[in-house]
Amino acid sequence: MLSRARILGLLLLPLLAGPDARAQQPGDLVNRGEYLARAGDCIACHTAPEGRTFAGGRAMPTPFGTLYSSNITPDRETGIGKWTTEDFYKAMHTGRFPDGGLMYPAMPFASYTKVTQADSAAIFAYLKSIPPVNQRNREHDLRFPYSNRQLILGWRTLFFTEGEYKPDPSKSDEWNRGAYLVEGLGHCGMCHSPINALGGTSQSDAFKGGLIPMQNWYAPSLTFNREAGLGDWSLKDIADLLKTGVSARGVVYGPMAEVVHNSLQYLTDEDTNAMAVYLKSIAEPTTRPAASSTALPTTESSLLISLGKTVYDARCASCHGAQGEGQPPHWPPLANNQSIEMESAVNAIRMVLNGGYPPGTEGNPRPYGMPPFAGLLSDNEVAAVVSYIRTAWGNRGAPVSAREANELRSVPLN
Repeated sequence: MLSRARILGLLLLPLLAGPDARAQQPGDLVNRGEYLARAGDCIACHTAPEGRTFAGGRAMPTPFGTLYSSNITPDRETGIGKWTTEDFYKAMHTGRFPDGGLMYPAMPFASYTKVTQADSAAIFAYLKSIPPVNQRNREHDLRFPYSNRQLILGWRTLFFTEGEYKPDPSKSDEWNRGAYLVEGLGHCGMCHSPINALGGTSQSDAFKGGLIPMQNWYAPSLTFNREAGLGDWSLKDIADLLKTGVSARGVVYGPMAEVVHNSLQYLTDEDTNAMAVYLKSIAEPTTRPAASSTALPTTESSLLISLGKTVYDARCASCHGAQGEGQPPHWPPLANNQSIEMESAVNAIRMVLNGGYPPGTEGNPRPYGMPPFAGLLSDNEVAAVVSYIRTAWGNRGAPVSAREANELRSVPLN
């Protein structure tokens, strides 16, 4: 973990580094690389549960089979100890191994290609400084024909554009810093963009939200205000959410809680504010969704909502308020909450079933959590209370079914 003094020192080292970055002392380069590796959340994929840091082996289920992350410690036999700075930049920038072999795009090289060569060199210097771990990479377990790496050439043609981030001269330095972090190192589009049947995302759909494959969490659109709604948030609320996991407008759970815990909480205030500036700028103007239409008969719909209100009053109102007003920042409001109204109800159903905690961060060291109700509520009751929350107090989400609740009972909790 970086000390406050170290982080303050890093403010003098801009992420969009110029040629003078090569003149830094080795210690400064390593410390800066550690900061950038945090920004890139490298630890999330390259460290298995209960495993050694950066030694790889973490299973990453996909619709095509299971991939296993690689060892990026400086072990010369099983890690990247024989790589050069140029080899590492090639991997980040082009998605190819030093021998020219193709990397699977679970490694977010489509985002990391935007990382400057100076920043790539700093990250590599940091990785070379950590303890080596002798642990061989595990073979991927992919179904045919996806086990044929040559097919990645087709994927690259459709979905990969190589090139470092180029600042937009019409925008402020702060906006460009935020764009560099969000689009590049932060690789936010990996989750917050829809993924098609080929495992890719078109540029026109960037940041428009999507279901995270095999995890069954929905990453909301960062552009469409019916979902994340960031266009209506203050810069402080966005920055607080990124930095601490909680704000006056919302709380992060699921995969995003892991991102905040491992990565975003360690960024400087200047960098989280820059990300907030960029994220707010790409959000569309707010438009309230049309009133939900449902195929349920009127009587059935009324019974569903009535049951939902009963469950809500008994199980939820003590924290979230009788009128869904919440008690921010610990218990988020549910009324007029865009994340409740999203077309996908996956997150709301999973929270009722499994509960969860926002991340423990310096800004929120004792997070308030939500208990799981999977063992207390039937599928009908889960569907009813989620339907009630999505339609009460002026919310305009659509009701959900007991079948949807049942399908999410057995999915992994990550």
